[in-house]
Amino acid sequence: MNKRALGRTGLRVGELGLGGFFVSKAGGEYRQAKAAIDRALELGVNYIDTAPTYLNSESVIGRALEAVERPVVLSTKLGGRPKPFRPKGKKCLTRSVEASLRLLKRDQIDILMIHEPDRPGQYDWWTDGDAFDGPVLEVLDDLKQRGVIRFTGLGGTTAYDLARIVRTGKFDVVLTAFNYSLLWRAAAREVLPAAKQLRMGIIVGSPLQQGALARRYDDEIESGAAWLSAPRREQFVELYRLLDEIDMPIAELGIRFCLSNPDVSTVLMGARSAEEVEMNVASAKRGPLPKGLLRRLDRIAAMVPFRPFEEPFGLPFKGRYRGAGQAGR
Repeated sequence: MNKRALGRTGLRVGELGLGGFFVSKAGGEYRQAKAAIDRALELGVNYIDTAPTYLNSESVIGRALEAVERPVVLSTKLGGRPKPFRPKGKKCLTRSVEASLRLLKRDQIDILMIHEPDRPGQYDWWTDGDAFDGPVLEVLDDLKQRGVIRFTGLGGTTAYDLARIVRTGKFDVVLTAFNYSLLWRAAAREVLPAAKQLRMGIIVGSPLQQGALARRYDDEIESGAAWLSAPRREQFVELYRLLDEIDMPIAELGIRFCLSNPDVSTVLMGARSAEEVEMNVASAKRGPLPKGLLRRLDRIAAMVPFRPFEEPFGLPFKGRYRGAGQAGR
């Protein structure tokens, strides 16, 4: 697998990484998760991202990697643990890191990110919301000085607040999720340019929008999915027409689109099985998309440049729609 520089860290990571959410109870039993992890490593993946809030993902990854001798760049996060979680409590944050080290069976974490530092109301990290100062920075600095962690990062989902935190220059990498994909491009406006300017490693999470771009939903686009706005529905129709024309699976198009951006260090696949890993890696091996195709995708993305307020965050094509109260976070 091709390797890319992870910003200014000096690390080189495979252009596809493994997201940890689905190598957990969310994706299936341990045997299946281990098979996915093993196959990813065999195919050249050397970066795995997880978090305390990804159910039992840290435990699964730690157990699966225990006997692995090849180097693996591992990132996890601060947020949501222990309960009650106190984002301004140094002892609480330290306990969370200690738990991550124990579950991951490591004495050092390569990258420790602040989870959701940007989404209002998720975690109250900052004592100064303009300068983005808080006890969490002191904890990260101490852990880095003691060699418990190597690098620091941000893992967020907003389009503009995350860019403001990036611009502080206090972090080594940024993970932006749900905001850089075939149809959702908000991160390209501010988050990615800000990170590039500071030579931060750029990690793209959920390139397939947690399944919305992993397969086609022709029936739902034509006559279902009540939450779909008219512009979004028309946009999907245009995307599907393009897929028919070029005869390419939507998941392959989505992965190759993200990898076509040379500023992106790695793209996290949400694979939950060895078979899904193999499909994603095969897509990546086909390389960046032609420039003409990228221009056509840009025009389709521009049909809905901003996310409709009523659009559910999880895009429940097959799930139960609960109305505007579940609108985009």
